[in-house]
Amino acid sequence: MYDLTGFQRDLLYTIAGQEEPHGLAIKDELENYYEKEIHHGRLYPNLDEIVDKGLVEKGERDRRTNYYSVTARGRRELEARREWEDQYVGELLATSE
Repeated sequence: MYDLTGFQRDLLYTIAGQEEPHGLAIKDELENYYEKEIHHGRLYPNLDEIVDKGLVEKGERDRRTNYYSVTARGRRELEARREWEDQYVGELLATSE
């Protein structure tokens, strides 16, 4: 996951948080988070990149709609990232409660 851009990481998190979302559902979630429009020219090449890296699997719902799901490798990468984040901010967030 270290070689992903921040946007690609956000894509991975967004896909992991939904049940086989399609591209527009992912786009809507990210637009809410970023509070700005995400263009197709940014979204789909980055989705293809994380598919090519084996973190996400792309399936076909129908002729026009693809869905995405996190692979086992993607889940391992998410878990490793969470552990790494906890080393640095876990204690900070726990003490702020």
